[in-house]
Amino acid sequence: MDKILNALVAIIAGVGGMLVFYWVLNALVERLSQGWERRIKPYVFVGPAVAIVGLFLVYPAVQTILYSFADQTSTAYIGFDNYREIFTDDAFLEALWNNVLWIVFVPTFAVGIGLVIAVLADRLKARGEQVAKSVIFMPMAISFVGASTIWRFMYDSKFAQGQEQIGLLSAITTGLGFEPQRWLGLEGFSVNDFLLMAIMIWLQAGFAMVLLSAAIKNVPEETMEAGRIDGASELQIFFRVIVPQIWPTVIVVFTTILILVMKVFDVVNVMTNGADGTEVVANRFYNLLFTDRENGLAAAVVVVLMVAVIPVMIYQVRQFRAQEAGR
Repeated sequence: MDKILNALVAIIAGVGGMLVFYWVLNALVERLSQGWERRIKPYVFVGPAVAIVGLFLVYPAVQTILYSFADQTSTAYIGFDNYREIFTDDAFLEALWNNVLWIVFVPTFAVGIGLVIAVLADRLKARGEQVAKSVIFMPMAISFVGASTIWRFMYDSKFAQGQEQIGLLSAITTGLGFEPQRWLGLEGFSVNDFLLMAIMIWLQAGFAMVLLSAAIKNVPEETMEAGRIDGASELQIFFRVIVPQIWPTVIVVFTTILILVMKVFDVVNVMTNGADGTEVVANRFYNLLFTDRENGLAAAVVVVLMVAVIPVMIYQVRQFRAQEAGR
């Protein structure tokens, strides 16, 4: 009960405090002459947000870059030694490879599944479409930690004789007469990574579905009817009429999920903490900083991740602007 009250107080104080803060600033600016009011008012409303971004985003980023050139205790600068060490570290190279797999497969499957569901749901009646979309979108309301906890039960296995299998996969395999498996400890080509990727795909497919469904509904019906009159099949209409017209939205959704996947941490940390060949860059940073106390190496890992994310973010902003300009 105390936690609920604390949360309510924080919400009320936070939202109410900001309303009062901006109301006071606005009242002070309105006391100035009209000329000065027009000059100052935009900065009054934008200034606090810019200051917060600078304090909590820009300053830590600059400080992290500086620490990446420092030693373990961040007290002496050692040049590029941290970068040389992480790029010769097998654990970090494994994390980079796993991130590449996540980048290739998760956005592709999430967008693909979301697009298929959007098309199929669009063919349902109004009420059925809303129910179907609500069910598919529901995982988006779950935190990554919560989703990982749910999927731990999916992959859970009991090996003692006579114990009931509560994990879905183990219950199915034992029900078919096979032995239970340690699902997140399988050997093979990144099998464990793909089992973790399934969680992220499950979470993001609903997000992709909602945006792509909205884009499909904006496709003019006349273009599809023209294709049908010309003898095109429904499959040809989908790939040659619908997809080209919603392609900008597909790219925006893909890059949004891509940026999220590049920074994936929660799922891996909760499920395996990087064990059994599932390490990723963000989790490697966490272990270096909080487990190994290697401040310099951890900062270098973060800088590498930032450098990798920035080009994708720039591309996403350009695609978004191009999409807005085309409307």
